[in-house]
Amino acid sequence: MAIADFAFNNKVHTATKSSPFQINHGREPRISFDIRKKGKNEKAEEFAREMKERHKEVRVALVKSQEEMKRQADKSRKEAEKYRVSDKVLISIKDFSIELMKKATKKLMEKFIGPYVVRKIVSGNAVELELPMLLRIHPVVNVRRIVKYREQVK
Repeated sequence: MAIADFAFNNKVHTATKSSPFQINHGREPRISFDIRKKGKNEKAEEFAREMKERHKEVRVALVKSQEEMKRQADKSRKEAEKYRVSDKVLISIKDFSIELMKKATKKLMEKFIGPYVVRKIVSGNAVELELPMLLRIHPVVNVRRIVKYREQVK
């Protein structure tokens, strides 16, 4: 509340062209006290040096941690399989709803359905498939959701 009083009393009003404090006391309020000393403060400089050193240490630790995480993640990465137009693929039903598949029990359903033909290569991570209309899904799928179809030997 004191800050609000001070701000109000120190503001120059348009009607009087002076502040209420100046009108009441005949002078402007003393608002400044210099907290910055002239000269050097050894403790402050030491603190700043310590903080810079800590920041450097933390930066090095973070970079090391990022490199280790990348190395661990790269262990399980593998190159995405390359698909060509007219390849036959199976599509995973992992993200399909049970109503869409018209089956009663999910655990008895096949994990992949198909085969479907690759119509177009959209990018290295996506292909467009020739899908029947009754599936009612978008024909462009991520390559993680498909596997190459291998003819079964009878």
